Amino acid sequence: MPVPLVIDTDTAQDDCVALLVGLLDPEADLRAITMVAGNVGFDRQVRNAFLTLSVAGRLGEVPIHLGCRRPMVRPWESAENVHGDGAGGLTMDESGLSAESEHAVDTLIRLAAENPGELSVVAIGPLTNIAMAAVKDPDFAKNVKALYIMGGSNNGRGNITAAAEFNFYVDPEAAKTVFAAGFEITVVPWDPLTLRYAVFGQSRLDELAALGTPLSDFFIRVCAATLEFDRSVGIDGTTHPDSLTAALLLHRELITSSDRYNVDVETAGELTRGYSAMSWGVHGLEPNAVVVERVDSEGFFSYLKKLLSTPTVPSRELLPPS
Repeated sequence: MPVPLVIDTDTAQDDCVALLVGLLDPEADLRAITMVAGNVGFDRQVRNAFLTLSVAGRLGEVPIHLGCRRPMVRPWESAENVHGDGAGGLTMDESGLSAESEHAVDTLIRLAAENPGELSVVAIGPLTNIAMAAVKDPDFAKNVKALYIMGGSNNGRGNITAAAEFNFYVDPEAAKTVFAAGFEITVVPWDPLTLRYAVFGQSRLDELAALGTPLSDFFIRVCAATLEFDRSVGIDGTTHPDSLTAALLLHRELITSSDRYNVDVETAGELTRGYSAMSWGVHGLEPNAVVVERVDSEGFFSYLKKLLSTPTVPSRELLPPS
């Protein structure tokens, strides 16, 4: 049976690709998209989600719920210097489109409570909505079957500071809350996982562009700004941690190594805000998460190539920058 899931996202670049996984993989039953403050301006993220629904031919079929517009206790910080507007300047006619009235936190709580132990959540932005749901409903964590988190680094380098990955840095209090809440967590860390196994260099990008489908054209467009940034910091390709996280939930055969860790997140350090301390079993700490250590890189690329080959009829025309 398809996996019932919600994708909690700050929609820009690879978040869009992760949504395509949830929308088009026959193993996925995407019940809702919940929006959290992260990569780019909040309203821009919402537009990017509608654009993604449209290119998948699913506009109007999956509800979008608006969540927390800022972190729990800190001002919002963006990654617009990395992603631009997150959609390569694409636009479309947005007439008649609107998000649902129910707040994303309440949506998460409701969907998990309706079928306890069945709903999975893929969290690919800051963890504000997930933390607030856990605070508001003490049963939320146990009602969620699986929580897949793209965030942190496995005692490695960050991508916004030397110590921290962006999602945990933006709202470290939320991340700390989530890891203490009792979820069944699987972590897909930025370093080393993304940097070793989920970077698409020029030859792979050319292969995807050659598909010539609406989805592959969309992929190349939304990844262009991030590709330019990645190359400027020494990463020779586009990075795909978010779509990897969604794919791993649905296709665990892509995971080639993982282990149980105790994961905690630094909130007070002047230099280490958002640092994810992942203890590998020698410090007397109880494991609270599975951390993915290695994946099948070729298998993941083949999976995305097949996904982007899917023929779709966009719900509305997507227009490039004029």
